[in-house]
Order: sequence, then structure tokens, then C-alpha cells
Amino acid sequence: MDVTSSELLAAVASRELAGKNTVFAGIGLPTLAVALAQRTVAPGIEIVYESGVCGAHPARLPETIADAVLITGSEAVLPMPALFGSVLQGGRIDVGFLGAAQIDREGNLNSSVIGDWHAPSVRLPGSGGAMEVMANSREVFVVMRRHDPRSLVSELDFCTSPGPDRALRDGIRPLGAGVTRVITDLGILAREGPGEELRLVATHPGVSADQVRAATGWDLRVADELATVEPPGEAELGLLREEIDPERIYLR
Repeated sequence: MDVTSSELLAAVASRELAGKNTVFAGIGLPTLAVALAQRTVAPGIEIVYESGVCGAHPARLPETIADAVLITGSEAVLPMPALFGSVLQGGRIDVGFLGAAQIDREGNLNSSVIGDWHAPSVRLPGSGGAMEVMANSREVFVVMRRHDPRSLVSELDFCTSPGPDRALRDGIRPLGAGVTRVITDLGILAREGPGEELRLVATHPGVSADQVRAATGWDLRVADELATVEPPGEAELGLLREEIDPERIYLR
């Protein structure tokens, strides 16, 4: 069965939400994965968006965090001080689901610039609420469309969202564990929390550990028992293609 990279990432990422109660979802692949999780492994999960929408039940996929479809049927719409001060900083988010342009071995993220800050080759959207999500969610999952040495890097071009290890070196103690899962088109990287670096724990069918290590910008460690990811099934693909994103807003 032909499966696109977006379908693969959304299906695999959605499974990681099994057993989770609340997720702070970024727009794009995180939104797609959460929508699939609602229909499969986590039917009762509460979705929170940066626009202040809590308990979203959109009739279709939102195209931005300000999409009006998020408000209709939602449990609440909070002002920013309540969202960030009470929900996030209050430790009420199980999983922050983010994307990024670059990530390093500690799970620090760059979504600001590629290249030198003063003369970047690419200027990106920036943090939004990602820095607060990183600091205050119990854990963070990251979806990366590309797994190559330019995206998984030994050193970030700019640190937009520092994980707990980097924050602690600057004298700041975050609430959460930082990035614990990274889902890419080659496999899954994981860490338990502060003091550990990301390691390869699973590969997609037909992908070897050596391929993943060659595509990573640091000396990637590999789990002793390396798993193989179950590819998306017909039911997952049917939901994604026919119900969740039939207009291919995020499915590429």
C-alpha cells in the first residue's frame, strides 16, 4: 500500500498519544496526529490550542490556531493569561505536540532562523507558544518531516525552545521532562527526561539503524532492542484520507 510521508508520520505519532489525557497541539502534523488519535487510541483526549481553545471538537481540520472552526463546540475559550498562567504553567498538559526546523540530541528546538541570526538564509515563524509548551508540559513530542543532518543537528543555529538540560545550565528549572519522543520519516527517537540524550528506539520497515545514524548530525546511540514500527493500517489511512483530511490540507 502506497503511504505518503505525512500519512506515515501522522499515524505513527497518533499512537504515541494512547493513555494521554490532555495535549497542547501545534498546527500542521501535530493537529493531524491528534485528530487521528481521537478516533483511534485516545477518544477522550482533550485538545488545547494556543489561541485559548480548550476541549476543541472541530468539524474539520483547522488551518490556523485562529480558525473559527476550533471555537464551535469547544469546552472553553480562555484569554491568554489564563491559558498560559493557569493551564500551561499550572502543569495541566500531559503532552505538548510540536514541530521544529532543527532539533539536537538533548531535544532543544529551533523554529526561528537557519544560518546566522544577523543574516539568516531562512527566517522561520519563531516560537509562538512553543517555549512555554516545552517548559511546562509534562513531556513533549516532536514530529519532523525530514530526518537529515540539517534537521537533526549537533548544534542548533538558534535555540528557540530550550529543553530542561539547557535551561538548567542557565539556572532555570522547568516543570516538565522536555522532549521524550521524536517521530521522523526514518523512525522514532526517545529519551526519558533530563540527563539523557535522544536515542534510536525504532525504525520504519526497510530502514536500518546505520541509515538513521548516517542521517543524524550527532553520534546517535541505538537502543539494545531496536523495534520496527508497525506501518499505517487500512483503517488509519482510511480515516486520514476520507474523514480527517480529505482536502489534503496537511496530507502531502
